[in-house]
Amino acid sequence: MNEMRDRKKRVLLADDQSSVRSALRLLIDHNPEFEILGEAVDFVTLFDWVKSCCPDVVLLDWELPDFGGKASLTLLRQHCPHLTIIALSGRPEAQQMALNAGADAFFSKGDPPEWLLQTVCAVSAGR
Repeated sequence: MNEMRDRKKRVLLADDQSSVRSALRLLIDHNPEFEILGEAVDFVTLFDWVKSCCPDVVLLDWELPDFGGKASLTLLRQHCPHLTIIALSGRPEAQQMALNAGADAFFSKGDPPEWLLQTVCAVSAGR
């Protein structure tokens, strides 16, 4: 069996709201394909996580404190080239900005939670 295919996808959660991180953790923890490595409340913490463990997927609050848009995505990918970044926002109008900046996908925090899981599965499989 292929080791890369058989191992769990490693996920980092990055959101400054603990209630959002808890909801994301609950959703992701119920899928055996994924393993949550940790949580970040700001970009500095997220960047430290990415440098130390190079995850497969980051669920990234688009309004994360200290976050710098395209430059930040570029910096994350310099340290982890195959990183899949899914931008999250409570503002659906942020979608185009996030995608233009290089996010692999966008999820509105107002969408049904099962859509996020479908997005994570689809995008992480295609990267």
